[in-house]
Amino acid sequence: MKLSRTVTFNFGWLVLIALVDVAFLLVFFLLLSSNFILQQGISVSMPFSRFTLGPQTNQQIISITGGAVPAIYFREQRVTIEQLGPLLDAAKHENQSIIIKADRTTPYETVAEVTNAALEHGITSVALAANPPR
Repeated sequence: MKLSRTVTFNFGWLVLIALVDVAFLLVFFLLLSSNFILQQGISVSMPFSRFTLGPQTNQQIISITGGAVPAIYFREQRVTIEQLGPLLDAAKHENQSIIIKADRTTPYETVAEVTNAALEHGITSVALAANPPR
C-alpha cells in the first residue's frame, strides 16, 4: 500500500521571506549611512591638519568654495557676506556653533571675513574644518 501526503508544502514562501529580509537589511543600511553625509552637493576640498576637534553638537556649517569668485553657502543656500549677518543672528538665538568648511584654494581674506562676521554677530564658538592627514 502506497501512502500519499495530504498536506502539500509550498517552498516559494522561503524564497520570498529571504528576499524581504535582504530588502529590509538594505534599506536599514542605506538609512544609517545617509546620516554621515554632512552637506550634499557642495564639494569642498579642505586642507589637511593633524589637529581635529571631536564631534560638535548643535552646529551649523558654512561652506566656502574656492575659485576666482568664492561662493558662501549657509543652510544649503548661497548667500553673500551681507546676507550672512541676519542668518547668523538666528543661529545665535538657537545657541549654535559655527563650523567653516573652506576650500583650500579659497582666499584667506574671505575666510577671515566669514569668521569675523560670525564673531561680530555674537557666535561664541567658531571652528575651521580640516581633513586629517593621510
